[in-house]
Amino acid sequence: MSMFRYRGSRRQQEQEHHELHPESKINELRSALGPLSGRSLRYCTDACLKRYLEARNWNVEKAKKMLEETLVWRSTFKPEEIRWHEIADEGETGKVSRSNFHDRFGRTVLIMRPGLQNTTGMENQIRHLVYLIENAILNLPEGQEEMVWLIDFTGWTFSTNVPVKTARETISILQNHYPQRLALAFLYNPPRIFQAFWKIVKYFLDPKTFQKVKFVYPKNKESVELMQSCFDVDNLPTEFGGKANMKYDHEEFSRLMIEDDVKTAKYWGLDQKTNGNAIHESEPTKMLTTV
Repeated sequence: MSMFRYRGSRRQQEQEHHELHPESKINELRSALGPLSGRSLRYCTDACLKRYLEARNWNVEKAKKMLEETLVWRSTFKPEEIRWHEIADEGETGKVSRSNFHDRFGRTVLIMRPGLQNTTGMENQIRHLVYLIENAILNLPEGQEEMVWLIDFTGWTFSTNVPVKTARETISILQNHYPQRLALAFLYNPPRIFQAFWKIVKYFLDPKTFQKVKFVYPKNKESVELMQSCFDVDNLPTEFGGKANMKYDHEEFSRLMIEDDVKTAKYWGLDQKTNGNAIHESEPTKMLTTV
């Protein structure tokens, strides 16, 4: 028994050391990957390599395999090429949107309202979510790598729920190609019938992701304290127990996304792809602010 405890303790100490001093493991992973070019080189920053190492408990070989699979996925799915006008109809109801506030740790917040589901096609639903995940990452402040999801179950029913197949594909993309990007997912006041769906979906989650899912109930003291530890209640929308009255404005949100498309195109060197038109260097690229 003591031998197993010693091994576990040593493994934990090694992981803590790598987290504090990740440079050697990052360099080892970069060497293992070999020469990179183009978008792969742009994607594989030191922070990126660190996230993949963390996701695989600092095992370089496993991190390499995971990252290489992501590079293949990105080369075919091309998330950096998705533009708002291609998936804007998915966002008409505001079922997924990036909030205009960050949490207390500076993390971007995606607000999800599954009760406002307005389409049935899995491909475009996933493209829409991937687009907003990429957008959330684009709007992270310097030094912050993670985002938070706030999920409002108002109006949720089995008829508006996404199929299990779509949920499984979404979880697969999040876990395999956006490791260490999700800090927490708050499931706010889900109805009792959601438990039946959750019993199926939770088996698709790896242990690390599972621990990040928090069920939150407005009349539960621990839930309220958890929300207040992460969010300023003055910024938090009323539907999540905050004081801010917010209403999704599709026209305004579209304008902001089109502005961000310019930033995305410039980051990846794809200026000409935004909205199918050439983007000139003089065109403004506004940063979004929190209120």
